[in-house]
Amino acid sequence: MTVAASHTFFEDTKLDDLVTSPAMTLTEAHLSLYSGITGDVAVEPGAVAELLPLCLSIGLGWRVPQPPLAVLAFMSMDYQIVRPLRVGDTVYGTSRVVSRRTMREGGIVIEDHEIINQRGEVAQRGRFTFLVARRPA
Repeated sequence: MTVAASHTFFEDTKLDDLVTSPAMTLTEAHLSLYSGITGDVAVEPGAVAELLPLCLSIGLGWRVPQPPLAVLAFMSMDYQIVRPLRVGDTVYGTSRVVSRRTMREGGIVIEDHEIINQRGEVAQRGRFTFLVARRPA
């Protein structure tokens, strides 16, 4: 796999590296688009489908100034929905490196992700494990 030079490689990661995404207010349009694509419909009017914030936070991650990880493989995810979100809530995401270890092909990077609402409450959280490429020689 060829990885572009504008990526964050394993050697560039450090424990406790923190990335914060811009915020976004959840709208009816987000709900309509998401449920139209996935078929995942919130039962209660105004409630947000449970995985929509995860999808939005991944998208918002592309708006941060740091280059994305040079991911060779997505290895695992453990995800929790802590509290419901509603249309009109404003959310942003954080991602922190909590573990890293060297492997032959690169390294394993484990990140804790949180989706936080406008009151500073964690609405969703997850732990993601990636195999990240080494910097090309």
